[in-house]
Amino acid sequence: MSTIKLGNPAVVGLAGFGLTTLLLQFHNLGWCGLGPVVAMGFIFGGLTQLIAGFLEQKTGNNFGFAAFTTYGAFWIGLGVIWILNYFNVYTSSTTDVGFYLIAFTLLTLIFLAATLFIHKAMTITFATLSVGFILLDLVHFGFPELKTLAAIILIVCAMSAWYMLAGIVLNDVAGREILKMGKSYMKKG
Repeated sequence: MSTIKLGNPAVVGLAGFGLTTLLLQFHNLGWCGLGPVVAMGFIFGGLTQLIAGFLEQKTGNNFGFAAFTTYGAFWIGLGVIWILNYFNVYTSSTTDVGFYLIAFTLLTLIFLAATLFIHKAMTITFATLSVGFILLDLVHFGFPELKTLAAIILIVCAMSAWYMLAGIVLNDVAGREILKMGKSYMKKG
């Protein structure tokens, strides 16, 4: 049996998820342009989360595998939509993007249900992501006044992801629990 300690791929997946989510909300609030979001969407949100997901699969973590690869694909897909729109190739309307978001909203709700068996920090992250997606769905289907509220909720989501990242890293290097994740809402079995 191997005694080699492996790194937890969730740390880079959560870092990429949190950073790209945060940057997109800065853009949605009008604080920055789309350039940094596209760049980080392809690299840190997209590629890094895909890699983290594939590594989660090797550890046997189906949730991490599914979630990180799903959101990695989300960011790459969104980046492709933005690039295609920019160059007027297969342009997507606001409602086209809305349908894209609805599909990911539905996947997120499945993940939210699964988080009830993991821990409170994960549930908070996916609950805020679910609410944020629903609000962005509504933004794309005629309720633009909800954009600021969606951005604020998704900033909380990004910070929640980074809280889990900080907990994994700090708890590991300290050799004790510094940041608590909270017990699951539902018991397994």
